Amino acid sequence: AVEGLIVCDGHRIISANDSMATLTGIATATLNGMQLGDLFGSDMSGFGEQPQEAELSGRDGTSIPVELIARSIDYCGKPHNVVAVRDIRERKKAEQEILRLAHFDPLTGLANRRSFSGRLETEIAAMGRTRKGGQLALLLLDLDRFKEVNDLYGHGAGDAMLQKVAHCVTGILRQGQMVARLGGDEFAIIAPNLTDPLEAGRIANAVLTAMREENRLSVGGGLVSASIGIALYPSDAENQASLISHADTALYRAKTEGKDTYRYFEASMGAEARDKRVMEHELRQADSRQEFYLVYQPQKEISSGKMVGFEALVRWRHPTRGDVSPSIFIPVAEDSGAIGQIGEWVLTAACEEAARWENPLTVAVNVSAVQLHNTNFSRKVHETLLNSGLAPGRLELEITETALVKDMPRALATLRQVKALGVRVAMDDFGTGYSSLSNLRAFPFDKIKIDGSFIKSVDKNGQVAAIVRAVLGLGRGLGLPVLAEGVETLGELKFLDAEACEIGQGYYIGKSALIEEFGDLTGVVAPAVGSKPASLRDRSVLAFAPAPVLGLNRA
Repeated sequence: AVEGLIVCDGHRIISANDSMATLTGIATATLNGMQLGDLFGSDMSGFGEQPQEAELSGRDGTSIPVELIARSIDYCGKPHNVVAVRDIRERKKAEQEILRLAHFDPLTGLANRRSFSGRLETEIAAMGRTRKGGQLALLLLDLDRFKEVNDLYGHGAGDAMLQKVAHCVTGILRQGQMVARLGGDEFAIIAPNLTDPLEAGRIANAVLTAMREENRLSVGGGLVSASIGIALYPSDAENQASLISHADTALYRAKTEGKDTYRYFEASMGAEARDKRVMEHELRQADSRQEFYLVYQPQKEISSGKMVGFEALVRWRHPTRGDVSPSIFIPVAEDSGAIGQIGEWVLTAACEEAARWENPLTVAVNVSAVQLHNTNFSRKVHETLLNSGLAPGRLELEITETALVKDMPRALATLRQVKALGVRVAMDDFGTGYSSLSNLRAFPFDKIKIDGSFIKSVDKNGQVAAIVRAVLGLGRGLGLPVLAEGVETLGELKFLDAEACEIGQGYYIGKSALIEEFGDLTGVVAPAVGSKPASLRDRSVLAFAPAPVLGLNRA
């Protein structure tokens, strides 16, 4: 970044360097004698030694975002200020791209889950204010047999299909209607202000018809279809959560009744809702029944392959359901409030296990919003450390921005208390929130974890690569190490190594497993089953033994 220097007597410029002249397009002789307000326009009364952003007015009338930092100096025997003027155009551009990717799906260009949720909330609130009648339709769309496309033709073909589906659905919608990709092969359509509820069915039928006619959606000539579930507000639901739940119930019915069709929600479809309530109850009993267990995903230095720690991940082995996917039980736990209880169990179990490891590796634990905003959270962390004997510096708490924004003053106070214990704190899923950049400065973080959506195909996508470079630059500027999540290919790993990203995590680096699988590092003895894993301590990127790679089009 270009950095100009000016010396000021009060607000009057008495000297400027050549870089300042280049930045403004104004000769140094002309700059001398000008007022700071002539260049920056804004009120400079509060200008001081803290960094301050401003708009620099160039000679041609352009406005350049800059960062100003002032220091008091003795100049020619008198007190003056020297002001550093840093061009931050590239940084601002990168920040805007990060924010854009936080709201749009990079693969399809559609709105993502966050944008969808915000829009749905806005539309429901608007209907409550106007009370003009009419219906808001929510259509959830899920592709049929999509996994087969990935398995048979590869994830590149799956990605291409998702892009074509997005294009196909977008062409059906009218002004004011919205389509979003929620993740994987799941899409959502918001259709507000419908005077006739049957209009939602006509939209669904048009989408299905267009997909049938678009034979190119399927690789190899096979027909790929979709199932759609429809729920209406306020007829079927009284709030956003129940509307989504009912649309999902209708989607499930469409899939079970033959796929390539759509179904409206009906009250008789309550079995799924009842099953959810049963699961909520079972989740609250799972701890006492010892049904939870932990798996650990390695975190390694990218440059050397050295293991630095693990992320602890909770799993649920139900006596009759078997292993329940976290993607199923975690949302249920969040909706029911059981997530706080589960989070406490994970914290306790992870600390107790890590305290028994021979090597002092870090253990990272996810913290939910419910835990973070509990007034006793810092005391709970302290008690857990004392009871387990784990050194505080080996515990790293991963906090998402979603958990912060619920009550930022309380979150800040809690994190400061936790930091005072010697525990490390990482910002998880960086880049997916509304104001991650400002939160990096406001909160006492020790590490940034780049969300896996930014790492996907980073070695092939120039735009995403630029964003990742910007985040790495922000980390270096703030003195924070950066961990890249979701590293799934050798190409992604090599890119991160070339860009000096410190730490990596993901299926290519190492898949999650019971701690006994890492006995050579932790001293925890595993049963003698199979051969011992190859060492990953070679100081080459190629030393990373690839684990089975997840589908790259999965959110």
